[in-house]
Amino acid sequence: MIEPADKPPEFVEALAKGLAILQAFDAGHPEMTLSEVARRVGLSPAAARRSLLTLGCLGFVGQEGKRFHLRARIMALGSTFYLSARIEDLLLPELRAVVERFGDASSIGTLDGQDVIYVAHHTVQRARRAAAVVGARYPAYATSIGRVLLAALPDDLLERRLDALDAKPLTSRTCTDRAALHAELMRIRAAGFATTVDQLDYGITAIAVPVRDGNGQTVAALNSSGYTGIITPELLIEERLQELRVTASRIGQAMARYPILAAMLRS
Repeated sequence: MIEPADKPPEFVEALAKGLAILQAFDAGHPEMTLSEVARRVGLSPAAARRSLLTLGCLGFVGQEGKRFHLRARIMALGSTFYLSARIEDLLLPELRAVVERFGDASSIGTLDGQDVIYVAHHTVQRARRAAAVVGARYPAYATSIGRVLLAALPDDLLERRLDALDAKPLTSRTCTDRAALHAELMRIRAAGFATTVDQLDYGITAIAVPVRDGNGQTVAALNSSGYTGIITPELLIEERLQELRVTASRIGQAMARYPILAAMLRS
């Protein structure tokens, strides 16, 4: 179970355990036994059992024999964020406009620890590759969105993130060397955009720019991606960079009108 760095006296361990269990289920672990859940979350079997039974009573977890699984009610938690942040009204129209102009796909994501979480996405692509669906999370170091967000961190926080990073090669082109990644992030910080080629998965070439709130703080990043071999970073810069910057500026203006959106995206 992930422990927060600073826990206030009011910290509720039981709630933290339940949330950790919900997050333990994923594409690679759609169903698990009690012992598997306990091992994956780092809890005793007794503690995991209590949480699973509670989550089951609330309708978030189901059980078939000895194996536990999520139930559809869990989707309500994500939809609550989606609706209260007004993703449909404020972000998706901008992504649709980007895709209508350039084709391919466009996403908005925010930083969560060492990962990027995609909060809005639109695409005309149908490729079988890593999907940037809403709610998907991927290692920040391997995505254009993630690199923009990492580059925007204060120096001390960035150094701590890089020191704690356990970068794995997701493709043969993934940059996992700390010094090389730091140098790339410094280049991104200076340039104000990031490009990636086959870093997260083969076939993905992307460009991303920061989305800033009314105080100039980077709270999210916007990207446009295409197929490697059809599109190049140079072409993305030439054809899409300026439009992405204009779109990011409009999103920032929307945040000024609806400040809670920036607060909800801020890491």
